[in-house]
Amino acid sequence: MTHYDYIIAGAGAAGLLLADALSNDEFFDNKSILVLDKADKSQNDRTWCFWEKGPGLFDELIHKTWDTIYVSGQRWYKSMGIAPYTYKMLRGIDFYNHYLPKVKAHPNITWVKEEIQKIQEKNQSAEVITKNQTYTANQVFTSLYDPSLPYGQKDYPVLQQHFLGWFIKTGKPVFKEGEATFMDFSVAQKGNTRFMYVLPFSPTEALVEYTLFSEHLLEIGEYEQAIKQYIQKNYNTSYTISETEFGTIPMTCYPFHQHNTDCVFHIGIAGGWAKPSTGFTFYNTSQQIPKLVAHLKIEKPLSKFYQKDRFKFYDMLLLDILHKDNALGSSIFVSLFKRRKAQLILKFLKNETNLWEELLIVTAPKPMPFVRALLGRIF
Repeated sequence: MTHYDYIIAGAGAAGLLLADALSNDEFFDNKSILVLDKADKSQNDRTWCFWEKGPGLFDELIHKTWDTIYVSGQRWYKSMGIAPYTYKMLRGIDFYNHYLPKVKAHPNITWVKEEIQKIQEKNQSAEVITKNQTYTANQVFTSLYDPSLPYGQKDYPVLQQHFLGWFIKTGKPVFKEGEATFMDFSVAQKGNTRFMYVLPFSPTEALVEYTLFSEHLLEIGEYEQAIKQYIQKNYNTSYTISETEFGTIPMTCYPFHQHNTDCVFHIGIAGGWAKPSTGFTFYNTSQQIPKLVAHLKIEKPLSKFYQKDRFKFYDMLLLDILHKDNALGSSIFVSLFKRRKAQLILKFLKNETNLWEELLIVTAPKPMPFVRALLGRIF
């Protein structure tokens, strides 16, 4: 069989959540669905973190939670409780082990391990070309990110959230197990926005990650050296590395949705579902999938699936600021956590605040960089 009603191109978080949602809705029981991915998803290739109030959809898969976060600048630091929010971490391997068997077992879903070479529209349908086969579908949902799209324009700045993390075990207990280091800007900024991110799993185990919001990636050795120095300075202990993770997430307000058609629809990062100002993608994706499924059920054109929101505008202002002067990130984020409650900031970053609360957020950093960025956009 080479023709399907739906093809899901890429089985990351967006692809698997979509496949699972379709398989759980009897409306799609008569639809043939193909899921294509080049990997068998047997490796712990990533971690996702998010915050939410109370019980959540993924709680049975959560690896670790934290009720307190730590934020630090060069001369200021604070531990903050975030109740009623909880910060949650989900490992990729646990996600795959849960969703893959469910998806593969569904009678109208076919799973094929192949690398996709090209997706194109043809005769009011779409073709997905792999090395061994050409598949066709009425509609294709693709999470394959094309960096040439945002980099081929000038209207929307493009930064990267890039990071290298080590899962380490220390020779003595040094971590506060219930406290996640959300952003530690005490590291040298070197003209960029750079911070350490530490997620403790026990007093002797943690993920220590060096993260940047900037235009260009570093050499691997630079990330590694920064992590070594941070561990030595803050924990002064021997350690072993059990796993590493490296990633880069585009930070841009580029309108990816404009490339959606009635036959080819972009999901996940490729669809602009990553939060532009922070790179957080997983939770937003989990919120978008039910909306997309509901849209399919009323049989509206795929090209019409798009919701404007004012939070993209706030994201754009921050990216304008960091693109013009990348070193300002530390002072902006530290000012936010210094002058506003952590819960309000997390609520804002989840796109759930009202206009008054948003005014409190954008006026916290001094000397009003968001106002300056707004004037730059207007004039």
